[in-house]
Amino acid sequence: MRRILIGDVHGHYQGLMDLLALVELINADQLYFLGDLIDRGPDSNKVVEFVKSHDHTCLMGNHEQMMCHAFPPNQATDPWFLQMWLGAGGRDTLESYHDPEQLQAHVEWLHTLPLYLDLGDLWLVHAGLDPTRPPEAQTEREFCWIRNEFHQAQEPYFADKLIVTGHTITFTFKGVSPGQLAQGPGWLDIDTGAYHPKSGWMTALDIDQKQVYQVNVFDHDSRICSLAEATDWIDTRTKRHWLFF
Repeated sequence: MRRILIGDVHGHYQGLMDLLALVELINADQLYFLGDLIDRGPDSNKVVEFVKSHDHTCLMGNHEQMMCHAFPPNQATDPWFLQMWLGAGGRDTLESYHDPEQLQAHVEWLHTLPLYLDLGDLWLVHAGLDPTRPPEAQTEREFCWIRNEFHQAQEPYFADKLIVTGHTITFTFKGVSPGQLAQGPGWLDIDTGAYHPKSGWMTALDIDQKQVYQVNVFDHDSRICSLAEATDWIDTRTKRHWLFF
């Protein structure tokens, strides 16, 4: 059995299929998606349907959170959250749906996604945690949105767990090249910016064999390397170049 962790897909269904073909999945493998299945890419509906129909584990990302807030359960659409979500890539997601019943089913499923997952040696979360608070005091804002406070912490949050995240594109850290993973004290970021024209790399990490699989959604290049070869350790005292939703 392999535990395969997949960073932000952002609606790139064909890229995801190419990535899983590169991984060469077997039935015993366990897939864990770190959130942001949707938005910005052309086929968010296909990505969600694939993960949902195969019962793969997926965390709540900030883009799923925005969509869920736009479509609250048993309530009318929230116009403020809808506009915020549409401006952050949600328009591409809505355009990928042609069946209102499928959209409704997917929204209901997205509302059930967990905010984090504790695997014993690993703690999976979309964005990170506030280093000044215990886990039980964190909110969905920290789990789905946090950046600077988490990345600039000088000490690991857990003494016995590695935190693996997506959310922050790794090349936005100073000195990290497009496609490289980023690592700091007690955490590893595997969002390599699949949707972004500066990168295009989508990443799957076999955390047990320390193997990294990547495909580029734009030029269809692919590569396999060790975790050590693919990862840059960042200086947590430095700030990133810019931020993305």
